Amino acid sequence: MDPEIDRYITSTVNENCVVLFSKSTCPHCVSAKKIFDKSKIPYKVVEIDKRGDEKELQNALELLTGARTVPRVFISGKCIGGATETKTLYKEGILLSLVYQCFRRYK
Repeated sequence: MDPEIDRYITSTVNENCVVLFSKSTCPHCVSAKKIFDKSKIPYKVVEIDKRGDEKELQNALELLTGARTVPRVFISGKCIGGATETKTLYKEGILLSLVYQCFRRYK
């Protein structure tokens, strides 16, 4: 793994309660963002297709999370999965609880 990309991912997920690694044209990414938007949950989005290191970043995310698909959604520094997992956690009422715990810790 590229140490610079590894540092970027680590610092991004550690400095933000919610991070979505996304591609701007991906319908699954749009779906995940809509869940956070609808819930009025602030999040950091990294549109990897608008970066010059898309392939390297996606490879690093695969090594870190076990999947290279996007979105890769992180809450409190941990990957919760992609759009399907985000939707499931939202429907089960768990997503808001995870986010709330993170924001309480940072305040």
